[in-house]
Amino acid sequence: MKKRVLIYRSVLLTLGSIVSAYGITLAAGAGFGGATLVVLWQGLALTGGISLGQASFLVAAAMIGFSLVYDRKQIRLGTVVYQILYSGFVDVFYPLHVYPDMLWMRLALMTAGIVIFAAGTGAYAAADLGRGSYEALTFSLAEKNHWAVSRVRMSLDFLMVVSGLLLGGTFGLCTVVTVLCSGPIIQWSAAFFMNGWKRKGDIGNGL
Repeated sequence: MKKRVLIYRSVLLTLGSIVSAYGITLAAGAGFGGATLVVLWQGLALTGGISLGQASFLVAAAMIGFSLVYDRKQIRLGTVVYQILYSGFVDVFYPLHVYPDMLWMRLALMTAGIVIFAAGTGAYAAADLGRGSYEALTFSLAEKNHWAVSRVRMSLDFLMVVSGLLLGGTFGLCTVVTVLCSGPIIQWSAAFFMNGWKRKGDIGNGL
């Protein structure tokens, strides 16, 4: 039964990574700016002449590298697997989205993208096989320095957005809505999927 639980968690990691990549690209392409990190990806992509997925991977690699040196325990195999899948599928999905001219329909697609992104992120988090690169950076700084996680994350969000804007990224409604709304959806999604693999473990122990 432990093997069955591990398979379930691995599937969550894989599908969560892919679904979150689909959602974030759907939201970012709607024309209302990008989510926090997407603003930075956009700036790097424009400045460096690289794809959005490549920019995503470069940012994540820098965060993972810092966390490995600063607080190694934050990084696990799932951190690396997630980022490879996520960044790869950002480049797969981003060119595929088609948007209508009507403002309300693009707004609806942006909202749907944020919900899908948050649900996928929650599924990945529920797998509990390693933090995402941004989360690893956040917790590295917070735990090593005894700072509040919320303050560290807010400071990092501000730094990412400002850096992205200076490089040519786009701040807009998507940025604000993602910050305000993704947290509760991620929390609900993570709890839902985590209960799933914990129930499987309990059934196995009962047998």
